[in-house]
Amino acid sequence: MIPFSKTPLAMKLGVMLAAFALLPACSDDNNNRNNPPVVTPDPNPGDGGDEAPERSLSFTGVPAPATDSEKRQILASPKVEVDGEEFDIGFHTLLRSGDSVNGNVVFGQLVDAAGQPLYGEDGMLKVTDANEHTSLLPIGDRLFSVSQMETRPGAMFLMELDQNPENGALSTKDLWQIDQSGVDGGWVHCAASVTPWNAHLASEEYEPDARSLRTHVEASEDGYSAGMLDYYADPSQWNPYFYGWNIEININAEGEGEPTTDLVKHYAMGRIAFELSYVMPDSKTVYMTDDGTNVGLYMFIADTAGDLSAGTVYAAKWNQTSAEGLGSADLEWVSLGHASNDEIDVAVHGAEGQPAVTFDDIFEVDGEGCVETATNGNSECLSVKPGMEKIASRLETRRYAALMGASTEFRKEEGVTFDPDGSKLYVAMSSVGRGMTDDVGHIQIAEGNSCGAVYQLDVAADTDIGSDYVATNMSGLIGGIEAEYPADSPFATYSCDADAIANPDNVTFITGYNTLIIGEDTGSGHQNDVIWSLDLDEVDAADSTAGLTRIQTTPYGSETTSPYWYPNINGFGYLMSVIQHPYGESDGDKLAPGSLEHRAYTGYVGPFPAMDVTGQ
Repeated sequence: MIPFSKTPLAMKLGVMLAAFALLPACSDDNNNRNNPPVVTPDPNPGDGGDEAPERSLSFTGVPAPATDSEKRQILASPKVEVDGEEFDIGFHTLLRSGDSVNGNVVFGQLVDAAGQPLYGEDGMLKVTDANEHTSLLPIGDRLFSVSQMETRPGAMFLMELDQNPENGALSTKDLWQIDQSGVDGGWVHCAASVTPWNAHLASEEYEPDARSLRTHVEASEDGYSAGMLDYYADPSQWNPYFYGWNIEININAEGEGEPTTDLVKHYAMGRIAFELSYVMPDSKTVYMTDDGTNVGLYMFIADTAGDLSAGTVYAAKWNQTSAEGLGSADLEWVSLGHASNDEIDVAVHGAEGQPAVTFDDIFEVDGEGCVETATNGNSECLSVKPGMEKIASRLETRRYAALMGASTEFRKEEGVTFDPDGSKLYVAMSSVGRGMTDDVGHIQIAEGNSCGAVYQLDVAADTDIGSDYVATNMSGLIGGIEAEYPADSPFATYSCDADAIANPDNVTFITGYNTLIIGEDTGSGHQNDVIWSLDLDEVDAADSTAGLTRIQTTPYGSETTSPYWYPNINGFGYLMSVIQHPYGESDGDKLAPGSLEHRAYTGYVGPFPAMDVTGQ
């Protein structure tokens, strides 16, 4: 059990206009933070007897931002119609980076292993605008949110929220920094999910390459990894195998006392560039997406429901059935073997008389009988040293999957979600190209799509694997449309059609309403990133705009992160939404000197009426 630290604010507080910023708390009238809409809760939605209720869902859309003013705002659906009744909704901010609650922790501050705030060379507190996923976790009569940051070192925060029982409005009651020192610190926390047992399952994306970043000396010369060295009292503590894992966070909250957390890195699940791991309804089957170029798609089958500490990892093999459009394939699952957290922990940290494992302990490079592989954009010839198969399967999951014959040619694999009614998985790919469209390997799609796509996968029972949720095939559902606009158009910077998706990232499913929510992470595709609602009843293979409704847009240079659907928390539904690094990915020249509008937003769209259809 790890206590939180409540570090008092340091004397030196300022503003950093580059990667970090310390900013005072404020409210934003544009987001209706202080005046949320009134929604009357219905604790028993659709309770009308034995006959199944007629369900419908329709958002009032918002336009693609066309003016400079619109491109600086958050535009969000003002209304939604649910089952024939209209409700007022909107985007509402819980916190922005640099805010503090009760005068203690600064939201977004980075700390070292001792829990002390980090400062830049100019003496300014390091506060990130890279807010990522935030969850909703009811614990007893209290409501919490774990919020994670896509940084090096990684940062996590716990919010306790107040929920207005009359209208469902959420506000932040307290804030703590989560101590990650017991799991070697955090690294690039990307997307997350909530498990069926109400735990926050965090990710560590873009795992450091243990072949090239063996020691802190190499890490210090690598622009992406160097910042992590600030976490340690002694930089030589660096170990690339500390990072690239799933982290499960469970909250303990007794009565009104201060909460604590339990954090576990699940070494049994493997080490990749985790975008997101999604636990299926059986609490045993987990789908794990791998972000980057020449990456894989993975499935973990836990030994015991609700316990991710031991199990078997599988990697998908794409057996292509069509090269047309976005391509399609039957999926074969290649076993990477069984392991437990305890077994792999010894390899990561060493034990008495046994040093921690290194890349050179696992692989022979360019040796006799090595196998040519291409993973994460790198070609190499590897063989696993005798007796190191289990360690390779977890510390170097992607490399081992390639050696075992799985497909490691996917490109920018992002969010994953599940429709239990249709028995379908949905996986977003920000871009379809490179290893997916060359003439090498298993995936050979005829034409790529720089605007990205969402794929659909049917799931079914597989007695050999021991799961009712094994994906059997994979095909394109919807893709973006490459476009070019005239120089005088408000969309002149767009490389993707304004009315279609561009570089989809996070996805979530509104069960019972056949609606997929798609969030974008796009640069030149759309100048302002969008969250879309896709009515799957209206999807048309000949029209990639059919069924789409634009339900939120973000300011210049932002990324949409964290769209995640909660159908019923005390009589209200919520679509969580985070707006990462405004003006940070593009259009930095449009941020006025001294402006604080680069601060990230952590919040939600809603409140909705309760829309929990389980058991109906």
